[in-house]
Amino acid sequence: MSQARHCPAVLIAAPASGQGKTTVTAALARLHRNLGRKVRVFKCGPDFLDPMILERASGAPVRQLDLWMIGAEESRRLLWEAAGEADLILIEGVMGLFDGTPSSADLARHFGVPVLAVIDGTAMAQTFGALALGLARYQPDLPFAGVLANRVGSLRHAQLLEGSLTEGLRWYGGLSRERGIELPSRHLGLVQASELNDLDARLDAAAQALGASCDAALPPAVTFEPADPLSAQATLAGVRIGVARDEAFAFLYGANLDLLRRLGAQVQFFSPLHDAQLPEVDSLYLPGGYPELHHHALARNTSMCQAIRAHHAQGKPLLAECGGMLYLLDALTDVAGDRVELLGLLPGEATMQKRLAALALQAVELPEGTLRGHTYHHSLTSTALKPLARGLSPNGGRGNEAVYRLGRLTASYVHFYFPSNPEAAAALLCP
Repeated sequence: MSQARHCPAVLIAAPASGQGKTTVTAALARLHRNLGRKVRVFKCGPDFLDPMILERASGAPVRQLDLWMIGAEESRRLLWEAAGEADLILIEGVMGLFDGTPSSADLARHFGVPVLAVIDGTAMAQTFGALALGLARYQPDLPFAGVLANRVGSLRHAQLLEGSLTEGLRWYGGLSRERGIELPSRHLGLVQASELNDLDARLDAAAQALGASCDAALPPAVTFEPADPLSAQATLAGVRIGVARDEAFAFLYGANLDLLRRLGAQVQFFSPLHDAQLPEVDSLYLPGGYPELHHHALARNTSMCQAIRAHHAQGKPLLAECGGMLYLLDALTDVAGDRVELLGLLPGEATMQKRLAALALQAVELPEGTLRGHTYHHSLTSTALKPLARGLSPNGGRGNEAVYRLGRLTASYVHFYFPSNPEAAAALLCP
């Protein structure tokens, strides 16, 4: 029988989005890493961009935790495995601490991980203490570690914020509002780690600033119970799967790639932007990303376009998610109204919107089985195709995304989490 493991851990949460959770989590990870500790970081809920930053900060893979999409048992297994190798586990929450079902607070309570609340201290003094107290006491059974201030203006400002805390709430320090620390963002969230040439300098600066204002001692250890390993009867032994990965297509769950390899697949990365031809593969996986920022370059790479069209014409599997699906359409128009013709494998066009078009967890019943995932996009697509299936959100959120199929091509706005149903994921990509 596997034994419980013990490892210091906190869940970094906030009253709302935009408070700087990722910056603080990355600063904590880099601070402890620079002290010689092995840090494992997890991200609550669906997200691709934050984990890219957190992987650079910690020097270790970042995986998702979620009581619905990943499941309680699989989340438990991931935490237990991390506890066997790490000196510190950090979990970045999603949205506000109590937002959503399940929320970051639900996950913290389920696994007994204390919450470290991050509050943006901009233009605030004693009210900081009221917010901190509300977060700590709103749910009496929530384990709570303390509070950390972000975007602090000065030493005096930090002293005012710390002095506002009551009822024994612990002060974890403050992170200044220096421009060299904040992480830049765009419409889908943070800018991708690979696009930030000064990312390591920003992370080191944030770690140094945080270390100057807080005690770098490890938090108390949390007990993590063992879980049954993920069961998978399917096989992809010897199947060569080409996975698009470059500036235009990078929204990949690391757990998806882990599963494909575990099932025996040979994962081969390629770039629709830069490569002239596909590698020798049996199946293609086009994940999401930012094709709208690179649609001219994608269209100019005519040899790659022809190779993907030929792959589909030969009846080989092709799975496209969100940005990957946009690449398959007849045309894509960006927010400036610039229309570019693309692959033309799916009839229809997409147009980028300035506002969010959909954000929701999704469960999709496919002929291969039910897969869970999420949708998050700023484009609208028009097509005459009849959907094969539609997603359902457990929270009733906007979504109900269509899944389209033409031969062995499957496309949707949904980003699928493969471990939610390994057999279904394998069937989508098995020749």
